[in-house]
Amino acid sequence: MSASPDDGDMVEEPAKLPVPDEVADAIRTLIRWAGDDPDREGLLDTPKRVARAWAEYSVGYGQDPAAYLSRTFHEVGGYDEIVLLKNIPFQSHCEHHMAPIIGKASIAYLPRDKVVGISKLARVLHGFARRLQVQERLTAQVADCIWDNLQPKGVAVVIEATHACMTARGVNTPGVMMTTSRMMGTFRSDERSRREVLALMGH
Repeated sequence: MSASPDDGDMVEEPAKLPVPDEVADAIRTLIRWAGDDPDREGLLDTPKRVARAWAEYSVGYGQDPAAYLSRTFHEVGGYDEIVLLKNIPFQSHCEHHMAPIIGKASIAYLPRDKVVGISKLARVLHGFARRLQVQERLTAQVADCIWDNLQPKGVAVVIEATHACMTARGVNTPGVMMTTSRMMGTFRSDERSRREVLALMGH
């Protein structure tokens, strides 16, 4: 297990993770159900590879995103304007079809009396994204986590993503981007502040 009080990680390295027999057997069953032979040469190691890949895709279940925001800085020279991390790439999987969600997020907050290291905003996003998700909930979770732990004047989160459950199956419509947003505090109550942060994000 790798763990640090500062990073919120409490999960073993996926590449070193032992694969339980029942997990490998389940993947073999899926391969057989799909119409292939799990015992042919090219698929012999696939069950363990898939299992370890899913351990990596779902590493967020072993993380506490709030822990990333536990170390803050108060000496910011009186800075009280918007802090924005823009176009953060992320990957997730939808909870309905376990298909990839691939997108980018912009996260902003208006500090009250403390700031956090900018990489921690990306870590919060990834901590929630690396779970089975729906985009609406992911957007809310990221915003709520920052709001609850930094107590800023405002939080704004905008996520844009493509969903393979729509582009590669079902309606089979590639090139479609879904956008979700959550505005809290000043960014919700003050139209001018909301316009400013959205403009900085490029929206």
